[in-house]
Amino acid sequence: MDDKINKYLAAKPENPPIRIMSYQYKGQTVYYESAPCCDQFTTLYDAKGNVLCSPDGGITGRGDGRCADFEKLRTNEQLVWQDPRK
Repeated sequence: MDDKINKYLAAKPENPPIRIMSYQYKGQTVYYESAPCCDQFTTLYDAKGNVLCSPDGGITGRGDGRCADFEKLRTNEQLVWQDPRK
């Protein structure tokens, strides 16, 4: 996640600001990366940084369908990072 954060800090700030949240999902720690704006997919990563799915976003707002149960099954939400720039 550090590489992703550094990449965001090197680019211009997004509106709304990018956030990275951690959750427990199906017995593992996962990281949810928000999308910068409208109709873009969010991304869910495992603890090693591998992409698992896009739980929401896109034109339908339902993501790519590979983890449609994420919203129901996720627990232990914690803010990992939010772009502090305005």
